[in-house]
Amino acid sequence: MYAIDVKNLVKRFGDRTVVDHVTMSVAEGEIVGFLGPNGSGKTTTIRMMCGLLTPDEGDGTVLGHDLRTESLKIKHEVGYMTQRFSFYEDLTIAENLEFVARLYRLKPLEDHIGATLEELGLTTRRNQLAGTLSGGWKQRLALAACIMHKPRLLLLDEPTAGVDPKARREFWDEIHRLAHGGLTVLVSTHYMDEAERCHRISYISYGKLIATGTVAEVVANAGLTTFIVAGPRLDRLSAELTGRPGVDQVAPFGATLHVVGSDRAALERALADVEKTHDGVTVMPGETSLEDVFIQFMAGSKDNMS
Repeated sequence: MYAIDVKNLVKRFGDRTVVDHVTMSVAEGEIVGFLGPNGSGKTTTIRMMCGLLTPDEGDGTVLGHDLRTESLKIKHEVGYMTQRFSFYEDLTIAENLEFVARLYRLKPLEDHIGATLEELGLTTRRNQLAGTLSGGWKQRLALAACIMHKPRLLLLDEPTAGVDPKARREFWDEIHRLAHGGLTVLVSTHYMDEAERCHRISYISYGKLIATGTVAEVVANAGLTTFIVAGPRLDRLSAELTGRPGVDQVAPFGATLHVVGSDRAALERALADVEKTHDGVTVMPGETSLEDVFIQFMAGSKDNMS
């Protein structure tokens, strides 16, 4: 069973095609990471899926409801967490949750509010003004408001931007707990460690969906080769290697360089003389990272807003 099953979604704003024939399936109880550079159409795609925008082309179902004709039913069964904190900062946590509970006509109010506060560890802060919360606690309040009406699908649009690593870890622990309970999650993110915590990932680049699968599948299908270069004066070597035939990326990683290419033989030729001509420098086969793959995707994509 698919919680999301959409085909060839297209959305235009004027003469700009922001989402260009996107097809995506997300199974029930699955956590899928939605990745891509800024302006790639992630938010627009999510808004079409939760019934806030009508696609110009394409169709499909979300939670069994028709994307075009049953958007109201979709809205009632989806929790949507936006990029920016969108709750009233001059209200307390409990007052914000009461406002949301009234929107969904949840009764009895106090039971729903109390249970949600308890579930997200917010009970002791229920009377704290939202505007005084740190980024991590604001994020937790936003998540609480999204799940209070017991949605079947959670759509998260870059939910951990600007949040410290500990709060991000706790947030993801909570997402996995919810998924174990049967909730389906589609989350857009720029963080590679978060992408690696998803069951599957989909990569969109300037409106076009160009890769989907598990992290291992996406990395393997990219067909990249990575070498690790270590030694002194790597700044000079980096400049020297950049632009050589077969070298697609040169990136510093701590005290080493990651040198990446899509043609293994050409990359090996580009690195063949490095150890001989640079004292103390070593070249070793490395493991291609998800970040290497995404940088490669970005380099090969055309900005649809230019």
